[in-house]
Amino acid sequence: MPLILNDLPLVVCIAGPTASGKTGLAIRAAEMLGGEIVSADSMQVYKYMDIGTAKPTAEERAKAVHHLIDFVDPRDEYSVVQYVEDARRVISDIHSRGRVPILAGGTGQYISALVENISYDETESDPALHAELEMIAASKGPAALHDILKEIDPEAAGQIHENNLKRVLRAVEMRKLTGLSLSERNAKSRLRPAFARYRAFGIDIDRKELYDRIDRRVNAMIDSGLIEEARRVLGMDPGRTASQAIGYKEFIPYFEGSCDLETAVALIKKNSRNYAKRQLTWFRRPQWIEWMSAGDILKEIGKLS
Repeated sequence: MPLILNDLPLVVCIAGPTASGKTGLAIRAAEMLGGEIVSADSMQVYKYMDIGTAKPTAEERAKAVHHLIDFVDPRDEYSVVQYVEDARRVISDIHSRGRVPILAGGTGQYISALVENISYDETESDPALHAELEMIAASKGPAALHDILKEIDPEAAGQIHENNLKRVLRAVEMRKLTGLSLSERNAKSRLRPAFARYRAFGIDIDRKELYDRIDRRVNAMIDSGLIEEARRVLGMDPGRTASQAIGYKEFIPYFEGSCDLETAVALIKKNSRNYAKRQLTWFRRPQWIEWMSAGDILKEIGKLS
């Protein structure tokens, strides 16, 4: 039987920044609890993007069943709305088979939407407004649209990076259409009944060690064939989301002949470190994440079995 918490099925969640060891820890948790892993990574959903997104290897997948990776074409868009629907379906299926879902990943919006039971309404839309906002971003840059969000919903602006154009645009659009701030919409959406309870762990890792891991990982990716993978993926003309994946877009100047390989690789490392900083900022906000070392997380998970 699946684990139960407060009369609802339990989902164990392992969160943390890139290169912090989530995959290995999730596999160990799955082995201990008789579980299956539900990915919460917005880039690992895309096909063909294996090395650059650090998807679990064939050997790792043989140790534990993984869900919600490698199933979306890079030319297609995949939203948090779709993710929540897919993840809830997969989690329910895992529970129905007497297994324990292990939610693992570094996309904070995905994890928060599930843990906080947030529902996203995409029915509110105004094509004219959407086109107007896209024009502002195209003509004046993403920062101009983010400045609009700061004026009408400062809290949302503080949570959404200005380079995340898709989310900034949607936040502005929803504020103008509904009159509600992001926090007000989220609070309203949480009124629906919860379908699971979560025990969420954050991997607490020394910042210098994390950055060293990132640098080593990027070097290993290059050795494993990332350059050719990036060439193939970029040649597919990927959609707006997939094209922003770290480890791919940095090669564009290299392929065009405007920078050398060393510069491109250094930029991947820099962007990965900056992304890790943003992940830590996101994950430090929620009170429901228990921060501890990987070893202590395993000890706590052991108490659940």
